[in-house]
Amino acid sequence: MRTDMLEQILLELNGATADIEASALVSNDGLMMASALPQGVEEHRMAAMASALVAVGHRATKELNRGSLHRVLMQGDQGCVIMSASGPDAVLVVLAKADARLGLIFLDVTRAAESLAKFV
Repeated sequence: MRTDMLEQILLELNGATADIEASALVSNDGLMMASALPQGVEEHRMAAMASALVAVGHRATKELNRGSLHRVLMQGDQGCVIMSASGPDAVLVVLAKADARLGLIFLDVTRAAESLAKFV
């Protein structure tokens, strides 16, 4: 039941805008909790990488006196990866198109992360 709720929130996030291609919720330990990912994406690898990147982001913001980490954003030629905390124990990972309007996506990601945190 809990996994169904998490997946439903992810599917709603994916449908919020055409710019969002996929999403997943991973634990801080790098384990996949729920996903709405396309074929060909290796869930376990994605979860481990997202967890590691967010951990580095936390350490970097601390070491550089930048305050609390809000999100990690990676932009590539073929799209963006956005990682945002979803409660103290999980990370929401979103894959977006290269030309995505990030301001709107950040708003949708924040709302989804808050909803997901209630079930984590």
